[in-house]
Amino acid sequence: MSTLSTHSESFKRNQAHYKNLVSELQARRQLARRGGKQQARDRHEAAEKMLPRDRIDALLDPGSPFLEIAELAGDGMYEDNPPGAGIITGIGRVSGRVCMLIANEATVKGGTYYTMTAKKHVRAQRIAWEHKLPNLTLVDSGGAYLPEQAGIFPDEGQYGSVFHQIVRQSAEGIPQLAVVHGACTAGGAYVPALCDQTVIVRGQGYMYLGGPEITYAATGERVDRENLGGAEMHTRISGVTDYLADNDRHALAILRELVYDLPQRPAHTIPPQKPLPPRYDPEEIYGIVSSEPQVPTDTREILARLVDDSRFDEFKPSYGDSLLCGFAHIMGFPVGIIANQGVLFTESSIKAVHFIDLCCKRNIPLLFMADVPGYMVGREAEQGGITKAGAKMITAMSSANVPKYNLIIGNSYGAGYMGMCSRPFGPRLAFGWPNGRAALMGPEQAATTLAMVQRQKRERDGIAWSSEEEETFKQPIRDQFTSFANMYNFASNIWIDNVIDPLETRTVMGLLLDLAAREPVSPTTFGVLRM
Repeated sequence: MSTLSTHSESFKRNQAHYKNLVSELQARRQLARRGGKQQARDRHEAAEKMLPRDRIDALLDPGSPFLEIAELAGDGMYEDNPPGAGIITGIGRVSGRVCMLIANEATVKGGTYYTMTAKKHVRAQRIAWEHKLPNLTLVDSGGAYLPEQAGIFPDEGQYGSVFHQIVRQSAEGIPQLAVVHGACTAGGAYVPALCDQTVIVRGQGYMYLGGPEITYAATGERVDRENLGGAEMHTRISGVTDYLADNDRHALAILRELVYDLPQRPAHTIPPQKPLPPRYDPEEIYGIVSSEPQVPTDTREILARLVDDSRFDEFKPSYGDSLLCGFAHIMGFPVGIIANQGVLFTESSIKAVHFIDLCCKRNIPLLFMADVPGYMVGREAEQGGITKAGAKMITAMSSANVPKYNLIIGNSYGAGYMGMCSRPFGPRLAFGWPNGRAALMGPEQAATTLAMVQRQKRERDGIAWSSEEEETFKQPIRDQFTSFANMYNFASNIWIDNVIDPLETRTVMGLLLDLAAREPVSPTTFGVLRM
Protein backbone atom coordinates (compact mmCIF):
# COMPACT_ATOMS: atom_id res chain seq x y z
CA MET A 1 0.00 0.00 0.00
CA SER A 2 1.49 3.32 -1.06
CA THR A 3 1.58 6.14 1.47
CA LEU A 4 2.81 8.73 -1.03
CA SER A 5 1.24 12.17 -1.06
CA THR A 6 1.40 13.64 -4.57
CA HIS A 7 0.30 17.02 -3.17
CA SER A 8 3.24 17.51 -0.82
CA GLU A 9 5.81 20.21 -1.42
CA SER A 10 8.64 17.67 -1.49
CA PHE A 11 6.85 15.64 -4.21
CA LYS A 12 6.32 18.73 -6.36
CA ARG A 13 9.91 19.86 -5.86
CA ASN A 14 11.27 16.41 -6.73
CA GLN A 15 8.98 16.12 -9.74
CA ALA A 16 10.04 19.45 -11.23
CA HIS A 17 13.70 18.58 -10.71
CA TYR A 18 13.34 15.18 -12.34
CA LYS A 19 11.49 16.49 -15.37
CA ASN A 20 14.48 18.74 -15.99
CA LEU A 21 16.75 15.69 -15.80
CA VAL A 22 14.58 13.86 -18.34
CA SER A 23 14.64 16.88 -20.65
CA GLU A 24 18.43 16.84 -20.55
CA LEU A 25 18.44 13.12 -21.35
CA GLN A 26 16.19 13.67 -24.36
CA ALA A 27 18.40 16.52 -25.61
CA ARG A 28 21.49 14.33 -25.40
CA ARG A 29 19.72 11.53 -27.24
CA GLN A 30 18.58 13.86 -30.01
CA LEU A 31 22.15 15.01 -30.51
CA ALA A 32 23.37 11.41 -30.73
CA ARG A 33 20.59 10.39 -33.13
CA ARG A 34 21.15 13.32 -35.48
CA GLY A 35 24.42 11.82 -36.69
CA GLY A 36 27.21 13.85 -38.27
CA LYS A 37 27.19 17.41 -39.50
CA GLN A 38 24.56 18.48 -42.02
CA GLN A 39 27.19 18.65 -44.77
CA ALA A 40 28.17 15.03 -44.17
CA ARG A 41 24.54 13.89 -44.12
CA ASP A 42 23.80 15.78 -47.33
CA ARG A 43 26.83 14.24 -49.02
CA HIS A 44 25.72 10.78 -47.87
CA GLU A 45 22.22 11.18 -49.27
CA ALA A 46 23.51 12.80 -52.49
CA ALA A 47 25.26 9.49 -53.15
CA GLU A 48 21.78 7.87 -52.97
CA LYS A 49 22.65 6.13 -49.71
CA MET A 50 20.23 5.84 -46.81
CA LEU A 51 21.29 7.44 -43.55
CA PRO A 52 22.38 4.80 -41.00
CA ARG A 53 19.39 5.24 -38.70
CA ASP A 54 17.04 5.08 -41.69
CA ARG A 55 18.64 1.74 -42.55
CA ILE A 56 17.88 0.49 -39.06
CA ASP A 57 14.27 1.73 -39.26
CA ALA A 58 13.81 -0.04 -42.61
CA LEU A 59 15.31 -3.25 -41.25
CA LEU A 60 13.24 -3.47 -38.07
CA ASP A 61 9.75 -4.93 -38.03
CA PRO A 62 7.03 -2.26 -37.95
CA GLY A 63 6.38 -1.30 -34.33
CA SER A 64 9.44 -3.10 -33.02
CA PRO A 65 11.13 -1.52 -30.02
CA PHE A 66 14.81 -0.71 -30.43
CA LEU A 67 16.78 -0.93 -27.20
CA GLU A 68 19.83 1.13 -28.00
CA ILE A 69 23.11 0.12 -26.39
CA ALA A 70 25.77 2.70 -25.43
CA GLU A 71 23.88 5.46 -27.21
CA LEU A 72 25.96 8.14 -25.46
CA ALA A 73 29.35 6.44 -25.77
CA GLY A 74 32.27 8.79 -26.30
CA ASP A 75 30.22 11.88 -25.44
CA GLY A 76 32.61 14.81 -25.01
CA MET A 77 35.71 12.76 -25.84
CA TYR A 78 36.23 13.61 -29.49
CA GLU A 79 35.97 17.36 -30.01
CA ASP A 80 32.78 18.06 -31.98
CA ASN A 81 31.87 14.43 -32.65
CA PRO A 82 28.32 13.75 -31.44
CA PRO A 83 27.65 11.11 -28.77
CA GLY A 84 27.58 7.54 -30.01
CA ALA A 85 31.23 6.96 -31.00
CA GLY A 86 30.40 6.70 -34.70
CA ILE A 87 28.45 3.44 -34.46
CA ILE A 88 24.84 2.50 -33.66
CA THR A 89 24.11 -0.66 -31.66
CA GLY A 90 20.88 -2.01 -30.23
CA ILE A 91 18.39 -4.84 -29.87
CA GLY A 92 15.31 -5.03 -32.09
CA ARG A 93 13.02 -7.45 -33.91
CA VAL A 94 13.66 -8.35 -37.56
CA SER A 95 11.36 -10.77 -39.41
CA GLY A 96 9.95 -11.79 -36.04
CA ARG A 97 13.40 -12.59 -34.62
CA VAL A 98 15.08 -10.53 -31.87
CA CYS A 99 18.55 -9.52 -33.12
CA MET A 100 21.51 -7.34 -32.27
CA LEU A 101 21.91 -4.57 -34.86
CA ILE A 102 25.31 -2.96 -35.38
CA ALA A 103 25.54 -0.11 -37.91
CA ASN A 104 28.47 2.15 -38.73
CA GLU A 105 27.54 5.85 -38.60
CA ALA A 106 29.27 6.89 -41.83
CA THR A 107 28.28 10.55 -41.43
CA VAL A 108 30.57 10.79 -38.37
CA LYS A 109 34.19 10.83 -39.54
CA GLY A 110 33.37 8.32 -42.28
CA GLY A 111 32.39 5.68 -39.74
CA THR A 112 36.03 5.23 -38.70
CA TYR A 113 36.85 3.36 -35.50
CA TYR A 114 38.05 5.28 -32.48
CA THR A 115 38.89 3.65 -29.14
CA MET A 116 35.30 3.98 -27.93
CA THR A 117 33.92 2.80 -31.29
CA ALA A 118 35.77 -0.48 -30.94
CA LYS A 119 34.77 -0.81 -27.28
CA LYS A 120 31.11 -0.22 -28.14
CA HIS A 121 31.15 -2.71 -31.02
CA VAL A 122 32.72 -5.36 -28.79
CA ARG A 123 30.23 -4.66 -25.99
CA ALA A 124 27.25 -5.08 -28.34
CA GLN A 125 28.64 -8.37 -29.61
CA ARG A 126 29.10 -9.67 -26.07
CA ILE A 127 25.53 -8.84 -25.17
CA ALA A 128 24.40 -10.69 -28.30
CA TRP A 129 26.59 -13.64 -27.35
CA GLU A 130 25.14 -13.95 -23.85
CA HIS A 131 21.59 -13.81 -25.21
CA LYS A 132 22.28 -15.95 -28.33
CA LEU A 133 21.08 -13.13 -30.59
CA PRO A 134 21.89 -13.04 -34.31
CA ASN A 135 24.30 -10.21 -35.15
CA LEU A 136 23.23 -8.05 -38.10
CA THR A 137 26.09 -5.74 -39.09
CA LEU A 138 25.51 -2.86 -41.50
CA VAL A 139 29.01 -1.97 -42.68
CA ASP A 140 29.95 1.49 -43.95
CA SER A 141 33.32 2.39 -42.44
CA GLY A 142 36.63 3.89 -43.41
CA GLY A 143 38.41 1.54 -40.98
CA ALA A 144 40.59 2.43 -38.01
CA TYR A 145 41.36 6.00 -36.97
CA LEU A 146 45.14 5.66 -37.13
CA PRO A 147 46.12 8.20 -34.42
CA GLU A 148 44.29 6.03 -31.84
CA GLN A 149 45.97 2.74 -32.68
CA ALA A 150 46.82 2.10 -29.02
CA GLY A 151 43.11 1.99 -28.21
CA ILE A 152 42.12 0.06 -31.32
CA PHE A 153 44.78 -2.40 -32.33
CA PRO A 154 46.88 -4.27 -29.74
CA ASP A 155 44.70 -5.47 -26.88
CA GLU A 156 41.78 -7.67 -25.98
CA GLY A 157 38.44 -5.87 -26.11
CA GLN A 158 39.55 -3.73 -29.05
CA TYR A 159 38.97 -4.08 -32.78
CA GLY A 160 40.60 -7.50 -33.06
CA SER A 161 38.05 -8.82 -30.58
CA VAL A 162 35.32 -7.91 -33.09
CA PHE A 163 36.77 -10.52 -35.47
CA HIS A 164 37.32 -13.05 -32.69
CA GLN A 165 33.75 -12.78 -31.45
CA ILE A 166 32.27 -13.14 -34.94
CA VAL A 167 34.19 -16.40 -35.36
CA ARG A 168 33.38 -17.83 -31.93
CA GLN A 169 29.71 -16.93 -32.08
CA SER A 170 29.40 -18.40 -35.56
CA ALA A 171 31.07 -21.57 -34.27
CA GLU A 172 28.38 -21.77 -31.58
CA GLY A 173 25.62 -21.43 -34.19
CA ILE A 174 24.80 -17.80 -33.44
CA PRO A 175 24.07 -16.29 -36.89
CA GLN A 176 26.41 -13.58 -38.19
CA LEU A 177 24.95 -11.63 -41.12
CA ALA A 178 26.28 -8.48 -42.78
CA VAL A 179 25.47 -5.90 -45.44
CA VAL A 180 28.26 -3.89 -47.07
CA HIS A 181 26.61 -0.51 -47.67
CA GLY A 182 29.77 1.49 -48.39
CA ALA A 183 33.48 1.49 -47.69
CA CYS A 184 34.94 -1.57 -46.02
CA THR A 185 38.69 -1.21 -45.98
CA ALA A 186 41.82 -2.71 -44.47
CA GLY A 187 41.13 -4.94 -41.45
CA GLY A 188 37.51 -3.84 -41.56
CA ALA A 189 37.05 -5.94 -44.70
CA TYR A 190 37.30 -9.00 -42.49
CA VAL A 191 34.06 -8.14 -40.65
CA PRO A 192 31.74 -9.09 -43.54
CA ALA A 193 34.21 -11.71 -44.82
CA LEU A 194 34.02 -13.56 -41.48
CA CYS A 195 30.23 -13.48 -41.34
CA ASP A 196 28.05 -16.46 -42.27
CA GLN A 197 26.31 -14.62 -45.09
CA THR A 198 27.05 -11.23 -46.64
CA VAL A 199 25.12 -8.86 -48.89
CA ILE A 200 26.83 -6.07 -50.85
CA VAL A 201 25.30 -3.07 -52.62
CA ARG A 202 26.16 -2.53 -56.27
CA GLY A 203 28.00 0.71 -57.03
CA GLN A 204 28.48 1.75 -53.39
CA GLY A 205 29.82 -1.24 -51.46
CA TYR A 206 33.58 -1.86 -51.62
CA MET A 207 35.81 -4.34 -49.79
CA TYR A 208 39.58 -4.47 -49.93
CA LEU A 209 42.53 -4.92 -47.61
CA GLY A 210 44.33 -2.11 -49.40
CA GLY A 211 42.61 0.56 -51.51
CA PRO A 212 43.75 1.75 -54.94
CA GLU A 213 46.28 4.17 -53.45
CA ILE A 214 47.84 1.59 -51.12
CA THR A 215 47.85 -1.00 -53.91
CA TYR A 216 49.78 1.36 -56.17
CA ALA A 217 52.22 2.30 -53.41
CA ALA A 218 52.86 -1.35 -52.54
CA THR A 219 52.87 -2.98 -56.00
CA GLY A 220 52.88 -0.26 -58.63
CA GLU A 221 49.58 -1.60 -59.97
CA ARG A 222 46.97 0.94 -61.03
CA VAL A 223 43.41 -0.26 -60.46
CA ASP A 224 40.07 1.43 -59.78
CA ARG A 225 38.10 0.57 -56.70
CA GLU A 226 35.34 -1.24 -58.63
CA ASN A 227 37.74 -3.79 -60.13
CA LEU A 228 39.74 -3.96 -56.91
CA GLY A 229 36.90 -4.58 -54.48
CA GLY A 230 33.51 -3.67 -55.94
CA ALA A 231 30.22 -5.48 -55.48
CA GLU A 232 30.17 -7.14 -58.90
CA MET A 233 33.71 -8.45 -58.52
CA HIS A 234 33.25 -9.85 -55.02
CA THR A 235 29.90 -11.48 -55.83
CA ARG A 236 30.80 -12.92 -59.24
CA ILE A 237 34.58 -13.49 -59.10
CA SER A 238 36.14 -13.60 -55.62
CA GLY A 239 33.08 -15.07 -53.88
CA VAL A 240 33.75 -12.99 -50.77
CA THR A 241 30.13 -11.80 -50.76
CA ASP A 242 27.03 -13.93 -51.30
CA TYR A 243 24.23 -11.62 -52.46
CA LEU A 244 24.24 -8.61 -54.79
CA ALA A 245 21.77 -5.79 -54.07
CA ASP A 246 20.80 -2.88 -56.30
CA ASN A 247 20.57 -0.34 -53.46
CA ASP A 248 20.32 -0.01 -49.69
CA ARG A 249 16.63 -0.90 -49.48
CA HIS A 250 17.11 -3.95 -51.68
CA ALA A 251 20.02 -5.07 -49.48
CA LEU A 252 17.95 -4.70 -46.31
CA ALA A 253 15.10 -6.66 -47.90
CA ILE A 254 17.55 -9.48 -48.66
CA LEU A 255 18.82 -9.33 -45.07
CA ARG A 256 15.28 -9.59 -43.73
CA GLU A 257 14.79 -12.72 -45.85
CA LEU A 258 18.01 -14.22 -44.48
CA VAL A 259 16.80 -13.58 -40.93
CA TYR A 260 13.40 -15.08 -41.79
CA ASP A 261 15.16 -18.31 -42.82
CA LEU A 262 16.95 -18.66 -39.47
CA PRO A 263 15.79 -21.30 -36.97
CA GLN A 264 12.99 -20.15 -34.71
CA ARG A 265 13.69 -18.59 -31.32
CA PRO A 266 13.62 -21.05 -28.42
CA ALA A 267 10.40 -21.20 -26.43
CA HIS A 268 10.17 -19.82 -22.90
CA THR A 269 11.62 -22.16 -20.29
CA ILE A 270 9.46 -20.29 -17.77
CA PRO A 271 6.20 -19.16 -19.43
CA PRO A 272 5.26 -15.58 -18.53
CA GLN A 273 2.09 -14.60 -16.74
CA LYS A 274 -0.35 -12.13 -18.22
CA PRO A 275 1.34 -8.74 -17.68
CA LEU A 276 -0.46 -6.31 -15.41
CA PRO A 277 0.28 -2.57 -15.11
CA PRO A 278 1.30 -1.21 -11.71
CA ARG A 279 -1.59 -0.01 -9.55
CA TYR A 280 0.13 3.34 -9.18
CA ASP A 281 1.18 5.73 -11.93
CA PRO A 282 4.86 5.12 -12.88
CA GLU A 283 5.25 8.84 -13.64
CA GLU A 284 4.96 9.45 -9.90
CA ILE A 285 8.54 8.13 -9.66
CA TYR A 286 9.63 11.60 -10.74
CA GLY A 287 8.23 12.98 -7.48
CA ILE A 288 9.55 10.13 -5.34
CA VAL A 289 13.24 10.31 -6.26
CA SER A 290 14.83 12.87 -3.96
CA SER A 291 16.20 15.98 -5.67
CA GLU A 292 18.84 16.20 -2.94
CA PRO A 293 21.50 13.46 -3.02
CA GLN A 294 21.86 13.48 0.76
CA VAL A 295 18.13 12.86 1.32
CA PRO A 296 17.19 9.16 0.98
CA THR A 297 14.54 7.96 -1.46
CA ASP A 298 11.87 5.47 -0.42
CA THR A 299 12.69 2.60 -2.76
CA ARG A 300 9.58 0.67 -1.73
CA GLU A 301 7.45 3.41 -3.28
CA ILE A 302 9.46 3.12 -6.50
CA LEU A 303 8.89 -0.63 -6.67
CA ALA A 304 5.13 -0.10 -6.34
CA ARG A 305 5.30 1.83 -9.62
CA LEU A 306 7.57 -0.58 -11.51
CA VAL A 307 6.37 -4.13 -10.94
CA ASP A 308 3.25 -5.84 -12.26
CA ASP A 309 0.13 -5.11 -10.20
CA SER A 310 2.46 -3.34 -7.71
CA ARG A 311 2.92 -6.76 -6.12
CA PHE A 312 6.29 -7.15 -4.40
CA ASP A 313 6.45 -10.35 -2.34
CA GLU A 314 9.07 -9.20 0.13
CA PHE A 315 11.51 -11.71 1.61
CA LYS A 316 12.38 -11.33 5.33
CA PRO A 317 10.72 -7.89 5.56
CA SER A 318 11.48 -7.53 9.28
CA TYR A 319 15.16 -8.45 9.06
CA GLY A 320 17.97 -6.38 7.57
CA ASP A 321 15.48 -3.77 6.46
CA SER A 322 18.10 -1.51 4.84
CA LEU A 323 17.90 -3.89 1.86
CA LEU A 324 14.69 -4.89 0.13
CA CYS A 325 14.63 -8.41 -1.32
CA GLY A 326 11.59 -9.92 -2.95
CA PHE A 327 9.86 -11.65 -5.83
CA ALA A 328 7.89 -9.79 -8.47
CA HIS A 329 6.89 -9.85 -12.14
CA ILE A 330 7.75 -7.28 -14.79
CA MET A 331 5.73 -7.46 -18.02
CA GLY A 332 4.64 -10.94 -16.93
CA PHE A 333 8.14 -12.33 -16.32
CA PRO A 334 9.37 -13.39 -12.85
CA VAL A 335 12.27 -11.47 -11.34
CA GLY A 336 14.04 -11.35 -8.01
CA ILE A 337 14.66 -7.75 -6.95
CA ILE A 338 17.38 -6.56 -4.58
CA ALA A 339 16.96 -2.85 -3.84
CA ASN A 340 18.76 -0.64 -1.35
CA GLN A 341 16.91 1.19 1.40
CA GLY A 342 19.97 2.65 3.10
CA VAL A 343 23.43 1.53 4.21
CA LEU A 344 24.29 -2.17 3.91
CA PHE A 345 24.60 -3.74 7.37
CA THR A 346 25.61 -7.27 8.35
CA GLU A 347 21.97 -8.38 8.56
CA SER A 348 21.00 -6.97 5.18
CA SER A 349 24.06 -8.53 3.56
CA ILE A 350 23.26 -11.96 4.97
CA LYS A 351 19.64 -11.58 3.81
CA ALA A 352 20.91 -10.90 0.30
CA VAL A 353 22.94 -14.12 0.32
CA HIS A 354 19.89 -16.17 1.32
CA PHE A 355 17.70 -14.50 -1.30
CA ILE A 356 20.26 -14.90 -4.11
CA ASP A 357 20.51 -18.61 -3.25
CA LEU A 358 16.72 -18.95 -3.54
CA CYS A 359 16.67 -17.25 -6.95
CA CYS A 360 19.48 -19.46 -8.23
CA LYS A 361 17.68 -22.60 -7.10
CA ARG A 362 14.46 -21.44 -8.78
CA ASN A 363 16.13 -20.06 -11.95
CA ILE A 364 14.78 -16.55 -11.37
CA PRO A 365 16.73 -13.59 -12.86
CA LEU A 366 18.03 -10.93 -10.48
CA LEU A 367 17.61 -7.17 -10.78
CA PHE A 368 19.89 -5.11 -8.51
CA MET A 369 18.52 -1.59 -7.98
CA ALA A 370 21.37 0.42 -6.47
CA ASP A 371 20.90 3.41 -4.18
CA VAL A 372 23.54 2.82 -1.56
CA PRO A 373 26.16 4.94 0.25
CA GLY A 374 28.16 1.75 0.94
CA TYR A 375 28.60 -0.86 3.65
CA MET A 376 28.47 0.22 7.29
CA VAL A 377 31.81 1.20 8.85
CA GLY A 378 33.04 1.66 12.43
CA ARG A 379 34.17 -0.48 15.35
CA GLU A 380 30.75 -1.90 16.13
CA ALA A 381 30.15 -2.84 12.51
CA GLU A 382 33.59 -4.47 12.15
CA GLN A 383 33.18 -6.45 15.37
CA GLY A 384 29.77 -7.52 14.08
CA GLY A 385 31.42 -9.01 11.00
CA ILE A 386 30.45 -6.49 8.32
CA THR A 387 33.52 -7.33 6.22
CA LYS A 388 32.71 -11.03 6.37
CA ALA A 389 29.02 -10.44 5.63
CA GLY A 390 29.84 -8.10 2.75
CA ALA A 391 32.24 -10.69 1.34
CA LYS A 392 29.47 -13.30 1.50
CA MET A 393 27.09 -11.02 -0.35
CA ILE A 394 29.67 -10.30 -3.05
CA THR A 395 30.50 -14.00 -3.34
CA ALA A 396 26.85 -14.99 -3.71
CA MET A 397 26.17 -12.20 -6.22
CA SER A 398 29.28 -12.93 -8.26
CA SER A 399 28.69 -16.70 -8.26
CA ALA A 400 25.03 -16.53 -9.30
CA ASN A 401 24.58 -17.89 -12.83
CA VAL A 402 21.03 -16.67 -13.33
CA PRO A 403 20.72 -13.62 -15.60
CA LYS A 404 21.64 -10.51 -13.58
CA TYR A 405 20.97 -6.83 -14.26
CA ASN A 406 22.21 -3.66 -12.59
CA LEU A 407 20.23 -0.42 -12.41
CA ILE A 408 21.64 2.63 -10.60
CA ILE A 409 18.62 4.58 -9.35
CA GLY A 410 20.43 6.86 -6.88
CA ASN A 411 23.83 6.79 -5.16
CA SER A 412 26.14 3.82 -5.73
CA TYR A 413 29.32 4.36 -3.78
CA GLY A 414 32.37 2.36 -2.75
CA ALA A 415 31.99 -1.32 -1.96
CA GLY A 416 28.23 -0.84 -2.20
CA TYR A 417 28.70 -0.24 -5.94
CA MET A 418 30.48 -3.59 -6.13
CA GLY A 419 27.99 -5.51 -3.99
CA MET A 420 25.04 -4.43 -6.12
CA CYS A 421 26.33 -6.25 -9.23
CA SER A 422 27.99 -3.35 -11.03
CA ARG A 423 29.86 -3.73 -14.33
CA PRO A 424 32.98 -5.45 -12.87
CA PHE A 425 30.77 -8.40 -11.92
CA GLY A 426 29.37 -9.01 -15.38
CA PRO A 427 25.67 -8.18 -15.26
CA ARG A 428 23.93 -8.95 -18.55
CA LEU A 429 23.27 -5.22 -18.87
CA ALA A 430 23.77 -2.22 -16.62
CA PHE A 431 21.75 0.99 -16.73
CA GLY A 432 21.48 4.23 -14.81
CA TRP A 433 18.66 6.69 -14.26
CA PRO A 434 19.55 10.34 -15.01
CA ASN A 435 19.85 11.13 -11.30
CA GLY A 436 22.24 8.25 -10.65
CA ARG A 437 25.73 8.69 -9.22
CA ALA A 438 28.59 6.21 -8.75
CA ALA A 439 32.11 6.63 -7.40
CA LEU A 440 34.57 5.33 -4.82
CA MET A 441 32.82 7.60 -2.32
CA GLY A 442 30.59 10.65 -2.23
CA PRO A 443 32.07 14.08 -3.03
CA GLU A 444 31.88 15.34 0.54
CA GLN A 445 33.35 12.14 1.98
CA ALA A 446 36.21 12.26 -0.52
CA ALA A 447 36.96 15.92 0.21
CA THR A 448 36.86 15.37 3.98
CA THR A 449 39.03 12.24 3.82
CA LEU A 450 41.72 13.84 1.69
CA ALA A 451 41.61 17.04 3.79
CA MET A 452 42.19 15.00 6.96
CA VAL A 453 45.26 13.40 5.37
CA GLN A 454 46.53 16.81 4.27
CA ARG A 455 45.92 18.34 7.71
CA GLN A 456 47.79 15.53 9.46
CA LYS A 457 50.72 15.96 7.09
CA ARG A 458 50.85 19.71 7.75
CA GLU A 459 50.62 19.21 11.51
CA ARG A 460 53.61 16.85 11.36
CA ASP A 461 55.53 19.50 9.46
CA GLY A 462 54.43 22.27 11.80
CA ILE A 463 52.52 24.15 9.09
CA ALA A 464 49.35 26.01 10.01
CA TRP A 465 46.25 25.44 7.88
CA SER A 466 43.30 27.80 8.17
CA SER A 467 39.70 26.75 7.62
CA GLU A 468 39.63 28.96 4.50
CA GLU A 469 42.69 27.18 3.08
CA GLU A 470 41.10 23.81 3.86
CA GLU A 471 37.91 24.78 2.04
CA THR A 472 39.96 25.93 -0.97
CA PHE A 473 41.63 22.51 -0.93
CA LYS A 474 38.34 20.58 -0.66
CA GLN A 475 36.23 22.26 -3.33
CA PRO A 476 38.13 20.94 -6.40
CA ILE A 477 37.89 17.44 -4.92
CA ARG A 478 34.14 17.80 -4.53
CA ASP A 479 33.92 19.02 -8.13
CA GLN A 480 36.04 16.16 -9.44
CA PHE A 481 34.04 13.45 -7.66
CA THR A 482 30.73 15.05 -8.64
CA SER A 483 31.75 15.13 -12.29
CA PHE A 484 33.06 11.57 -12.21
CA ALA A 485 29.95 10.17 -10.52
CA ASN A 486 27.54 11.57 -13.13
CA MET A 487 25.73 8.87 -15.10
CA TYR A 488 26.60 10.57 -18.38
CA ASN A 489 30.28 10.08 -17.57
CA PHE A 490 29.55 6.40 -17.00
CA ALA A 491 27.57 6.20 -20.25
CA SER A 492 30.29 8.01 -22.20
CA ASN A 493 32.89 5.48 -21.01
CA ILE A 494 30.47 2.52 -21.48
CA TRP A 495 30.68 1.69 -17.77
CA ILE A 496 26.90 1.38 -18.09
CA ASP A 497 25.01 0.39 -21.23
CA ASN A 498 22.70 3.39 -21.30
CA VAL A 499 21.00 6.10 -19.31
CA ILE A 500 17.26 5.41 -19.27
CA ASP A 501 14.20 7.34 -18.18
CA PRO A 502 12.53 5.67 -15.15
CA LEU A 503 9.38 5.41 -17.29
CA GLU A 504 11.29 3.21 -19.76
CA THR A 505 12.39 0.75 -17.08
CA ARG A 506 9.43 -1.63 -17.36
CA THR A 507 9.73 -1.85 -21.16
CA VAL A 508 13.50 -2.33 -21.06
CA MET A 509 13.36 -5.00 -18.37
CA GLY A 510 10.40 -6.70 -20.05
CA LEU A 511 12.46 -7.15 -23.23
CA LEU A 512 15.49 -8.44 -21.34
CA LEU A 513 13.49 -10.80 -19.13
CA ASP A 514 11.79 -12.18 -22.25
CA LEU A 515 15.24 -13.06 -23.61
CA ALA A 516 16.33 -14.52 -20.28
CA ALA A 517 13.21 -16.70 -20.04
CA ARG A 518 14.23 -18.50 -23.25
CA GLU A 519 17.58 -19.70 -21.95
CA PRO A 520 18.35 -23.11 -20.45
CA VAL A 521 18.96 -23.39 -16.72
CA SER A 522 22.57 -22.70 -15.75
CA PRO A 523 23.31 -24.23 -12.31
CA THR A 524 25.15 -22.11 -9.74
CA THR A 525 28.05 -23.28 -7.61
CA PHE A 526 28.94 -20.73 -4.95
CA GLY A 527 32.43 -19.72 -3.98
CA VAL A 528 33.47 -20.09 -0.35
CA LEU A 529 31.00 -18.34 1.96
CA ARG A 530 33.13 -17.44 4.98
CA MET A 531 31.50 -18.61 8.23
